Amino acid sequence: MKSPRMTLAFDMMRHDNSAGRPMASSRIYDDLRQRILSSLDLPPGTALTRADLAREYEVSQTPLRDAMQRLDQDGLIRIYPQSKTLVTRINLAQIREALFLRQALETEVTIKLTQVPSPATMAQLREIIGMQREVAPDHTQLRRFQELDEFFHFVMFEGAGHPNLHGLLRAQTGDMDRVRRLQTHSAERLATIIDGHERIVAAVESGDVDRAIKEIRFHTHKPDDWAEEYRVLHKDYFT
Repeated sequence: MKSPRMTLAFDMMRHDNSAGRPMASSRIYDDLRQRILSSLDLPPGTALTRADLAREYEVSQTPLRDAMQRLDQDGLIRIYPQSKTLVTRINLAQIREALFLRQALETEVTIKLTQVPSPATMAQLREIIGMQREVAPDHTQLRRFQELDEFFHFVMFEGAGHPNLHGLLRAQTGDMDRVRRLQTHSAERLATIIDGHERIVAAVESGDVDRAIKEIRFHTHKPDDWAEEYRVLHKDYFT
């Protein structure tokens, strides 16, 4: 079970209240973002109707408009004024840039954590790993597992003193995350993710910077043609 502090931190990461946005807007943004990332719920090319979404979320147009503008800035939807709003198709060039950005930022964060150890951050990371182990066997909890995966990396950024950079990264990696959700999430795959997290924490705690860099780069590395096989399987999802 999550501690009260962990629950609060988890909710803050999900709803991004640091920018002073209303809770309703942040809640809608987070939920729509997760539905778009899942691809099966709101796949690329899906038309979004504000009136329908306002009824679904039981909100006025104002928080919904703010949430959708953020999704447009993230490149996950495209708003055509006075016309329509569509979930965008996945862009391979954007994925390559996102992979480069993610590895660069996460490597620097890991270096800082290793050089300036934080027992509180390490305890949080281990607690998240424990929660991932709890939900991994239940296939109905896959979305929860994925949110915890994102939270693990947020805590690393927060522990290094750069939580806002995680928000920047999150806004740039939507297409990459959509492809990640297309992957087969077997028990072996989930175990590999958990093992990667454990190895990162152990390397950071060891104080060995070279080892920590090796582990985070291995965990975040994907070849340039990584998304090609998913483009072949889901042609309609890609540009």
